[in-house]
Amino acid sequence: MTLPDKLPRVGTTIFTVMSQLATETGALNLSQGFPGFNCDPALTALVDEHMRAGRNQYAPMTGVPVLRERLAQKTTAQYGVSYNPDTEVTVVSGATEAIFAAVTAIVQPGDEVIVLEPAYDSYVPAIELNGGIPVYVTLTPPNYAVDWSAVEAAVTERTRLIMVNTPHNPTGYCWTRDDLNQLARLVQDRDIWLISDEVYEHILFDGRTHQSLMTHPVLRERTFIIGSFGKTFHITGWKIGYCLAPVPMTAAFRKIHQYVTFSTATPMQYALADYLSEPSHYQQLPAFYQRKRDLFLAGITNSRFRFTPAQGSFFQCVSYDAITTEPDYDLAIRLTKEIGVASIPVSVFYHQQNDYHILRFCFAKTDDVIQEAAERLSKL
Repeated sequence: MTLPDKLPRVGTTIFTVMSQLATETGALNLSQGFPGFNCDPALTALVDEHMRAGRNQYAPMTGVPVLRERLAQKTTAQYGVSYNPDTEVTVVSGATEAIFAAVTAIVQPGDEVIVLEPAYDSYVPAIELNGGIPVYVTLTPPNYAVDWSAVEAAVTERTRLIMVNTPHNPTGYCWTRDDLNQLARLVQDRDIWLISDEVYEHILFDGRTHQSLMTHPVLRERTFIIGSFGKTFHITGWKIGYCLAPVPMTAAFRKIHQYVTFSTATPMQYALADYLSEPSHYQQLPAFYQRKRDLFLAGITNSRFRFTPAQGSFFQCVSYDAITTEPDYDLAIRLTKEIGVASIPVSVFYHQQNDYHILRFCFAKTDDVIQEAAERLSKL
């Protein structure tokens, strides 16, 4: 028998490939997007406290009530938008699960889904597994701003969903208020839903404010807002995310979620609820990561790499076209082996592997790793 392959174009992810190569070669791993430092010891102490208190059984499918309440309170305080913690807030096992459940809730076979690329690699497989057809709109360097005329040209009668990601991975572009207004104009008279991946919501630089889709009345009523505690509190290994959406959308979302993971680690949820009671734990993130971005950029300022400082996220894209004409994938492999710095070739985020000679580096690392990586790169 031959096993049918529902994702024939999908292989091992680039993140796995580069991280494994970094491990094998002993390279500094600035490829995969996870912090190279531990979370606040106070947070792990809270987990221990709740484990010892016996909170070790299944959590409610929707998330423990106190965490949903704290999320709703945080959202109101941060954005002035109210979500009902019982009917509009759902805790899930990572943002990737939330994206899959939201796509599954909306997309029927034959539906078209607009994907702004370069795009995070879980979007298109989720679309295709549900019988959807990805329709690509290309964002280009150096600033990767959205070309709204191109988005509008991509919309057809079969368009059912648009995927949004701000701050953007891999480019660091942050949506503006004009972006929200342009999107609202495009969808307000059409039967189009939205998924907004906002896992880097607290990591913006140079005084920028996060423009969440929930803050626009036209967009809020048709958007699944996807968030992540992993990126916010340096706990990517916990795989805890959440989804905020209006009541009917949340009901559809939960139908999928309950048959994917059903519930999420209980003591971690209680710990996060306690930790969220102090807003400074996430309010200090912009300054924390801007310093790391600036440290990395200062280290490569005199190199032959060219860059525009990332507006948000913990990734920095750099152009190497003054150094070599090698394909970005080949160069990423070579730099990992030869100078011991692992990165991600940005072409992998495009469906046709558009190669603009750009590499993505993650600066969510300790200062010594950032400085050593920059020093090695500057020698090219």
